[in-house]
Amino acid sequence: MSTVERYADCLERLVAAETPSSDADRLRLSHALLRGWGEPAFGRPPVERLVDGVPHLLWEPDPGSPHVLLLGHVDTVFAAGTTASRPFRRDGDLATGPGVFDMKAGLLIGLEAVATLADASRVAMLVTGDEEVGSVTSRALIEELASGATAVLVLEPSLGGAFKTSRKGGSIYDLVFSGRAAHAGLEPERGRNALSELARWALEVPQLADPALGTTVTPTVARAGTANNVVPDQAVLTLDVRARSMAELLRVDEAVRSRTPASGVGVTVRGGINRPPLEAGASDRLVGLCREVALELGLPAPRTAAVGGASDANFTAALGVETLDGLGPEGDGAHTEHEWVDLTALQPRARLVAGLIERLLEER
Repeated sequence: MSTVERYADCLERLVAAETPSSDADRLRLSHALLRGWGEPAFGRPPVERLVDGVPHLLWEPDPGSPHVLLLGHVDTVFAAGTTASRPFRRDGDLATGPGVFDMKAGLLIGLEAVATLADASRVAMLVTGDEEVGSVTSRALIEELASGATAVLVLEPSLGGAFKTSRKGGSIYDLVFSGRAAHAGLEPERGRNALSELARWALEVPQLADPALGTTVTPTVARAGTANNVVPDQAVLTLDVRARSMAELLRVDEAVRSRTPASGVGVTVRGGINRPPLEAGASDRLVGLCREVALELGLPAPRTAAVGGASDANFTAALGVETLDGLGPEGDGAHTEHEWVDLTALQPRARLVAGLIERLLEER
């Protein structure tokens, strides 16, 4: 079986094992596949770390030794049952399917890289199960492992082959509006309309954005009302905030929390800053090492890119640990129906990741 065929076979099986975020039973089915491929590569079995009911898969490094941490997630944004109507498909060297790009192919790249190492005892690999919903249960575990690492290599998808050396940080808010119900036909004036207040905030809060600095404030989900003839007494507005600096995230956070509702409607702000930014500079040395490795291997020199989306790299870089993100596959369409990867690009990427790991281990 050729390398491309082997990748395609493994990827088809991993995509078929659907992994909605935090779904423990389905996550464990994917873990069984990863365990079967990873144990020979690492020369040791992984352990499960269960946090608040969510299982995460971990190959631990030798205790007390400086290690390189490979980081990725197996959860996707797609609900169980998606593969029934949109299964894994292959068209020549391109593969499509839910989660194929973000980021199941990246996990295969990591395992393939480890399998080529002469000694993987100082390499750790963590596969989390809730990255797509904010890494609520996995963040502490990520930070624990990263704090003892010499470097963190994140297997998230590349941007057209480019590493992601700068990511915006993000905040998630649920604004809960509490009013007073009333009959919409008989006495609407006696009500306090939570939906009307939500609408006002949805129009005004985006003005907190600063396009010049790359700060965005976006209403994304709204829920209100129970019936046509009832003044809504409850409403919830979800906000997505992205910024390139922690200062901007803090500015928006303060502004959201200090806003005053009108018409006697109360508001409770839930949530807050979720991920700090991955600021430029955390990856500079690793990018340089990667370019040296690429030259030695006869591979194209890697490019870099700044992106708006956040990842778990934001957490590890904020600890001051050297972090390189976007080491995963070439493709496009994350979180969409047209998500795809280039199967021929997986093995060169695995070679590059392996070479970088070896270079980092030689330094210690």
